[in-house]
Formats: sequence, C-alpha cells, structure tokens
Amino acid sequence: MSLNAPTSASATEITFAAQQTLVQPPAPRRKVKRKTWQTIIWLVVLIALTAIVLYPMVWLLFATFKPNSEFGTNPGLIPNNPTIDNYVKVMEGIAGVPMWKFFWNSLVLAVAAVVGTVLSSALAAYAFARVQFKGLGIFFAAMIGTLLLPFHVVIIPQYIIFNNLDMVDTFWPLILPKFLATEAFFVFLLVQFMRQMPRDMDEAAKIDGAGHVRIFWAIILPLIKPALITCAIFSFIWAWNDFLGPLLYLTSPENYPLPIALRLYNDQTSSSDYGATVTASFIALLPVLLFFLVFQRFLVDGVATQGLKG
Repeated sequence: MSLNAPTSASATEITFAAQQTLVQPPAPRRKVKRKTWQTIIWLVVLIALTAIVLYPMVWLLFATFKPNSEFGTNPGLIPNNPTIDNYVKVMEGIAGVPMWKFFWNSLVLAVAAVVGTVLSSALAAYAFARVQFKGLGIFFAAMIGTLLLPFHVVIIPQYIIFNNLDMVDTFWPLILPKFLATEAFFVFLLVQFMRQMPRDMDEAAKIDGAGHVRIFWAIILPLIKPALITCAIFSFIWAWNDFLGPLLYLTSPENYPLPIALRLYNDQTSSSDYGATVTASFIALLPVLLFFLVFQRFLVDGVATQGLKG
C-alpha cells in the first residue's frame, strides 16, 4: 500500500499538468486603437448633432421667460427682460378653467387610452396569432387594411354615431374606441410578437386542462410584456398629443385637454398671448418627456426583442 500511494499521487500530478498544458486560456481580445484626431472629429460631430436636436427645446425653455413685447423683436435665445409672469398667467388658467383641470383631462384620456389599447389589442392579437377559426385570413387582412384607411374617412360616420348616442361633449367618443381594438398598428405588432413564440407551451397547457383565458393570462401575457410596454408608450404619447379628436367631440372648456387649451391663448379676433402660449406648450411637453425618459429602456427592449430569449 505504501508503494502504490506515491505512484497514484504522481499520476494525478501528471494528469493535472497535462490538462494545464492542453487547456490554454483564450487570447485577449485586441483593442482597436482609434487615432486622436478621429476621436476629436466624432466628438465634434456628436456635439453638433446633439445641439441641433436639443436647440428647439432649449429655445422653448428660455422663451417662457420672455415678455410678449420681445416676441418678434428678439429672436435670440436669451431674453432681454426675463420675467415669470407667463408662468403665473398660465397657472391661473383661461376661460375660467384652471390649468390643472386641463392637465387632469389629458391624464384621464391618456391613461384610459393606454388601458383600453393594451387590453383590447392583446386580446385581438391572441385571437389572430394563437386561435384557429374559420375566416382567420380574411379578418386579419381586413384588420391590416384599416392601416391604409385615413382617419378623416371615418370622422363623419363616427361623429353621427356618437351624436345619436348623445355622447358628444363627453370623453366617451375618445375612450370607447380604444377598448374595441381599433388601433390596427398595435394589434399587428402584438400578432407578430406572439407568432414567434413556440406553440409547445399552449399544447402543454391544454393537456393540463387550461383554456384560452388561462393560457392568455398565465402564459402569453407575461411573455409579451416588452411589446405591451411599447404599445403603452406610443398610445400614451398619441393620446396626450391628440388634437383633432378632442376638437371634434369636446365643446365645453372644462372638458378640454391640453392641446385644445393651448388654442385658447391664440384668438384670431384679438391679440395673441405668445408668452402664455409658449409657456403652456412647454408645461404640456414635460409629462411626455418624463414619461419617455422613464420608459425608454422598455421601449428599446420592446422594439428589439424578437420572440423568446435564451
């Protein structure tokens, strides 16, 4: 036994040494060295592009501190006589309606649009992508065909319908269509996302006794979260900035959202308050900007993600 122990130990050492010799660590990746003048050129180009993109926002910010007398006479960036009267005037509201009411109306419309669009589009996309029924291709082609139909074509029929239902000057004409999967763009986006998922999960769930509702809620919905967030971001921005829809259906100032309220500061029959208009525009832009900055990562994931990872 004493003679075999050293032999076994030496064999182990030889094997370990051979492994160390055969398994070589990967060669370090070669770093591409960029010349100094190339780096400087890229930096200058990026700074110039950033300045061009951000200049309108910066100009709008500084313009909120300009008095009305400087609009048209001082096209520069910095106001000659800075003032905060524009902010005071905007916060007081217009047409007897405070500014927070306009914000609240826009928030209600935007949140309702997000909930309705995401829920109805996901249900419609599941039907097109995971359920086999007669006439599937015809209905899907008709849904895609609505993308080619301008919104102005359906304005008059929709207005007649909502007018007969006594819904004009309410939020219902702007909210109700969102819950009926009328946004074909979002339905198509979710359909393409669902079609790239393997059907093995659906089959396994059906074997366990799950129906379409359980499969949609417990399996499909968690997996399409990036696409749902993308739909939510776009629907929020579109609803927040919508002008034509509220202009058609809302007639009372207390029901106006922010895009319609901005129109009140410019009256063609009298002098326009450019300072208040610019200030209200900047304030109305802040929620959308913050919303986009917060959810930018999810937006990129939703657009870049293709099916399942891993």
